Amino acid sequence: MNQLPDSGRVALVTGASRGIGYGIAEALVARGDRVCITGRNEDALKEAVDKLGADRVIGVAGKAHDEAHQAVAVERTMEAFGRVDFLANNAGTNPVYSLLADLDLGVARKVFETNVISALGFAQQTWKAWQKENGGAIVNIASVAGLAPSPFIGAYGVSKAAMVNLTVQLASEMAPGVRVNSIAPAVVKTKFAAALYEGREEEAAAGYPLKRLGVPEDIGGAAAFLLSDQAAWITGQNLVVDGGLFLQAGVA
Repeated sequence: MNQLPDSGRVALVTGASRGIGYGIAEALVARGDRVCITGRNEDALKEAVDKLGADRVIGVAGKAHDEAHQAVAVERTMEAFGRVDFLANNAGTNPVYSLLADLDLGVARKVFETNVISALGFAQQTWKAWQKENGGAIVNIASVAGLAPSPFIGAYGVSKAAMVNLTVQLASEMAPGVRVNSIAPAVVKTKFAAALYEGREEEAAAGYPLKRLGVPEDIGGAAAFLLSDQAAWITGQNLVVDGGLFLQAGVA
């Protein structure tokens, strides 16, 4: 059995018991980082920790928008590993498919609380605990839905557009010590996005020049790059990872 490298770096990845968050954590562990992952479901989180390696990964269960949970997650990371160099804000929700004109405002608030405010809260916590004095990097998971109209997931798209702007604001404020970037995936094959492709994957992928939907490893690799010294001169950017989907936006 090959022993994993030890980078000496530590990351916190939110919403990482499965899907894109798990893909990010997996990529970071593989290169030698130690990682704290968060998620709502304690059993799913424990299973993810066991798969990733309990010698390098801890899990902290809780709701992303809960300020107490944010504080505890960062505190536990510092206690376990002594630092928190990287933050990947992946936790998100899309509880309803509806036109904005018909959307219950309570649902809209929930979407923003989870998708945007929680990311800001975690960024504040990691900044105060480690990054302000020691530097680091943050990656926010946005979406192509935040870059163009998306039928029936308008609230999600608006929240992800806010995530992109949150990224540039934090990048400006936290420079030069902390780099902040975002990633905007198209449809990635996860349970979260299942309604967009389940039972019709071939049809859903037909519009992508690369002729497939994304997988969590695609986003994990991109995030690992942005959370690395190889990206040392990149901040305030939104990396679109979409299998070429936006190439179809040209004039025919």
